Amino acid sequence: MNDGNSKSPLGDLRVIGIIPARYASTRFPGKPLVDIAGKTMIQRVYEQAFKAKSLSKVVIATDDERIADEVKRFRGEFVFTASHHQSGTDRCAEVIEQFPEFDIVINIQGDEPFIEPAQIDLLASCFIEEKVQLATLIKPIQSQESIYNPNSPKVVIDVNGRAMYFSRSPIPFIRNGEPGVWAEKHQFYKHIGIYGYRTESLKAITKLPPSSLELAESLEQLRWIENGFYIQTKITDLETVAIDTPEDLLKLNKLIASLKME
Repeated sequence: MNDGNSKSPLGDLRVIGIIPARYASTRFPGKPLVDIAGKTMIQRVYEQAFKAKSLSKVVIATDDERIADEVKRFRGEFVFTASHHQSGTDRCAEVIEQFPEFDIVINIQGDEPFIEPAQIDLLASCFIEEKVQLATLIKPIQSQESIYNPNSPKVVIDVNGRAMYFSRSPIPFIRNGEPGVWAEKHQFYKHIGIYGYRTESLKAITKLPPSSLELAESLEQLRWIENGFYIQTKITDLETVAIDTPEDLLKLNKLIASLKME
């Protein structure tokens, strides 16, 4: 993390990383507090974010005392937010009101305990271009299975790397190819769920009502596109490990059981 004394890779831009964390997850209640090789998930996310060179500050946004107590235990920084927020984006918008000195907000998923700091820095680098309002990461899809997985949103981009559309369906449709060979016919991209916002753009998008495309696909970023905002993308080859369910955690713990972790 940039401590203010070292030179930021983004020049004079001040960037804050916000980690939304709520206890009442539908599929996995208490998820931020689960143990992963001796540390809670929220601690691991915080520590990984803290390593990002582009961030001047990292805070956890929560509405739960239990999560706040855990953050205090490992001496992290947190902000209490309202409990009615529908998304992490809304929670970030509430937090940034307390930190008006920051130009850029990076919304870091609270269920990715091994997020790479380099991914955070890559996303923040989008805002070197003054015209960029919103940004996110995408990753090339290599397997046929991922193309058809509705839980893995896909994205199509223009020649400048701007997102044209996000969908849970395979996009684009390959007309002259059987579904089993689509990955050989076109480079598909999946969306990596980390967002960056210029502060004024974050405040603007959270005032918008849900859009028809957003409601159809259950993807909040479609609201922004539908209302004329554009989303810059950067391609990453780094994989992310998200913990959405208790089964995901079980698989992860089995995977790292033989590894030495700090």
